[in-house]
Amino acid sequence: MRVFVVVLMVLLSAAGVARAHGNHDTGTAAGAAPESGWWLNLVPRAAAAQQMELDEAQGLRFIRADGLPNHATGSFPNRFNPNSISAQKYYFRMPLRPAKTGRVAFYRPNHLFGVAVNGVVFDPNTAEYWNNDRRSGWMIEALSKAVPLGIDQNNAHVQPDGSYHYHGVPTGLVDKLGRRDGLLMVGWAADGFPIYVDPKLRPSWRLKAARDPGGPPGKPDGTYSLDYEYVRGLGELDECNGRDGATPEFPKGTYYYVVTDRFPFVPRCFMGTADASFVKQGGPHTRGGPPPRR
Repeated sequence: MRVFVVVLMVLLSAAGVARAHGNHDTGTAAGAAPESGWWLNLVPRAAAAQQMELDEAQGLRFIRADGLPNHATGSFPNRFNPNSISAQKYYFRMPLRPAKTGRVAFYRPNHLFGVAVNGVVFDPNTAEYWNNDRRSGWMIEALSKAVPLGIDQNNAHVQPDGSYHYHGVPTGLVDKLGRRDGLLMVGWAADGFPIYVDPKLRPSWRLKAARDPGGPPGKPDGTYSLDYEYVRGLGELDECNGRDGATPEFPKGTYYYVVTDRFPFVPRCFMGTADASFVKQGGPHTRGGPPPRR
C-alpha cells in the first residue's frame, strides 16, 4: 500500500465580493465519510485548515478531504449568497488505472465531476432553469452571468450545505500550484482520469445558429447549456473536453480532461466509468443525455 498525505494550512482571505447566488443543486456525496473517525490529526483542526488524504491500495485511489480551499475566495456570505464556507467530509474512490468504456457517458446534475488536488470539488451544474422548469432541460449556465449566482474570482461559489465548489478554471488553485502556459494537473475526475488546465487547448463546442424548437426565445448567447453544440475537430479537445497524450505526470501517455475558460468549462461527460462515490445523495435528477450535435 502506498499512502500519500497532503496537508496544507492556508488562511482564507476574503478577496473580492461575489455577486449573487441562486438555489444551486444540493446533496451530499454518496461516498461521504462517517461523521467522525477518519481524520488524520496531523495538524490542529481550525476553520482555516485544509487537509486531504490520498490512499492508493488494491488498484483504487481513495480521497478524503474537508473541501476547504487553500487560496483566497470571494466574501461568503454576502448580500446575495447567505451561505458560509464550511468543512465537508468527502470520501471518494476511483480506479488507479482508469479505462475508456468506448462510449460517452453524460452525467446528471446530481453528480460531481471530480475533485481538485486541494480537496475542493468540480460541480458544473446548476439548479436554475428557463421558467424555473427543470423538466424543460434548459439549464442556465453558472458562468454565463445571465443569472447572478455569486461566482467569485475562482469561478466558484458556495452551496447551502457550505461546500465551496468550482464551475470553471480554479484560478486561485492554479496560482498556488504555479501558473504556467503548459499542462497543469489540478485534480482527478470521478472515473479516475486526471484533470488539467492548459490555456492553449481549445474546446470543440460552439454556439448554435438558432435555439432548438420549444425552448427560450432569442438567439443562442450562452445563457443555457443547450445553446451549445459539439463539432468534432473544431478544437483540440473532444466531446468530454479531453484528449489522449503525454503529460508531466504521465509521460507515457494517458487520457485526460481539461478545464477551460470557454464552454463546457468543466467537462459534462465521462469517457470512463464514474464511481458512485461522486453521486450526491438527495440531489435532484433531470433528464440526461447530450446536447444535440452537428
